[in-house]
Amino acid sequence: MSSSLAGVRTRVRIPLTFADGYATTAQAVTFDGLADGREHVALILGEPDLNGSATPLVRLHSECLTGDVFGSDRCDCGPQLRESVERISGAGGVLLYLRQEGRDIGLYNKLDAYALQDDGLDTYQANTALGFDEDARDYTAAAQMLTALGITELDLLTNNPDKVRQLTTLGVSVRDTVPTGVHANPGNLRYLRAKAEHTGHTIRLVG
Repeated sequence: MSSSLAGVRTRVRIPLTFADGYATTAQAVTFDGLADGREHVALILGEPDLNGSATPLVRLHSECLTGDVFGSDRCDCGPQLRESVERISGAGGVLLYLRQEGRDIGLYNKLDAYALQDDGLDTYQANTALGFDEDARDYTAAAQMLTALGITELDLLTNNPDKVRQLTTLGVSVRDTVPTGVHANPGNLRYLRAKAEHTGHTIRLVG
């Protein structure tokens, strides 16, 4: 993918309210010229000094309809999104909401992968059984979005070491990695264990 520059398209303030009552306000930013041509959006939260000396807290959050919207307990995406918005609002920074459903295999394929997981495969084996990479996500567009916002150094809110590696390769300096909480439940424990054991996510599971 091209790493050419992207530009800010629109900025608009929107109120956010979660099911547990937590509320805040975000500045939603859209972009022109993203490498993958998708409608990714940045949510600027709190009072970050994006062009100053403070280092913003940033999360790259991949879209998850089942978890973010419908509250599925097969993953930890919904709780991570909720946690990230509050933490970034307090620290000042940006949440990039990236249209990369199912580690970028799409919604229908993700549901197909769920069916394979019900038959015994783990989340990575299911993706490869469908003919996809274990994780097909490319963060070129994310780096373009950050550059368009004036962010060249950040603290990254993530448990995923691949996000750090890709951003660093793309020229974004990750000063510190800040892990999210562990949002384990009986429905996602096998999923979280696969992420920790197979791809080195910093998730500490008990038992």
